[in-house]
Amino acid sequence: QVQLVESGGGLVQPGGSLRLSCAASGFTFSSYAMRWYRQAPGKERELVAAITSTGGSTNYADSVKGRFTISRDYVKNTVYLQMNSLKPEDTAVYYCNAHRSTWTRQYEHWGQGTQVTVSS
Repeated sequence: QVQLVESGGGLVQPGGSLRLSCAASGFTFSSYAMRWYRQAPGKERELVAAITSTGGSTNYADSVKGRFTISRDYVKNTVYLQMNSLKPEDTAVYYCNAHRSTWTRQYEHWGQGTQVTVSS
């Protein structure tokens, strides 16, 4: 059974930090690119950060570059999102995503989401 379980969300003041975790199970973690998305109330879901299956390359939305860092641990089958210098506009539900493409099929798995609220 495929599972992506996020944790680490919560309430933080502007300028603070949080680290989100996403524990993966039920699939070959090392074969999947991992991504963090977020969705704020009334807005579309947006891609925040991505890391390749090998961990050799990362990518970030312009709005979080220099503040967020994505990483992965192949022993723990976990992907992380370190979020620093948080702003009120970072408030959203954050979702973990696993993605793999072959010539004939795409595989996609989602977590249940974790709420991040940045407020004083």
